[in-house]
Amino acid sequence: MGFGHSDDDDLPVAVKILVAGGFGAGKTTLVGTISEIRPLRTEELLTEQSVGIDDTSGVEAKSTTTVAMDFGRISFTEQLVLYLFGTPGQDRFWFLWDELALGAVGAVVLADTRRLATCFQSVDYFERRGTPFVVAVNCFDDAPRFASADVRGALDLDPGVPLVFCDARDRESVKNVLITLVEHVLQFAGPEPALS
Repeated sequence: MGFGHSDDDDLPVAVKILVAGGFGAGKTTLVGTISEIRPLRTEELLTEQSVGIDDTSGVEAKSTTTVAMDFGRISFTEQLVLYLFGTPGQDRFWFLWDELALGAVGAVVLADTRRLATCFQSVDYFERRGTPFVVAVNCFDDAPRFASADVRGALDLDPGVPLVFCDARDRESVKNVLITLVEHVLQFAGPEPALS
């Protein structure tokens, strides 16, 4: 799996990464923290109509929700641009995931230890698709802390799936998550075939 190569050096190579996870895990924050542009956000206020539909236990103070996607961009060079697509976290918007996943080289599954079970479906989704992914535990101030092995065991992660701890509000922390993902994608893809 290559990132693409253009015979015309003036055309940029675009790399697409998904940011997934449960409702309230910090996906919108992560994309906004690292994006060099003002991120596109499709957030709407939670209303009383979502009561009983959206599980807000553990994130009761959350007042908005992503209804389509978040979008951000990072330009490494004029020829290499990374596009981040944050997925909506609620079950009722999962029909968008297949479209958002088209062309993605990898994914970040953002986990919240206050609601760890909400990222199971994201892990399953990327495992089924064969998409390389990393799990990034977003360390909320009020969240319980667990050892890496405990989180890995609770999520039943394959030993080859990287797990990192992060703060979605901190640019350096988010950079570390993305670097870990890119390294994993390159390892997952294996060596490029030799050109004759």
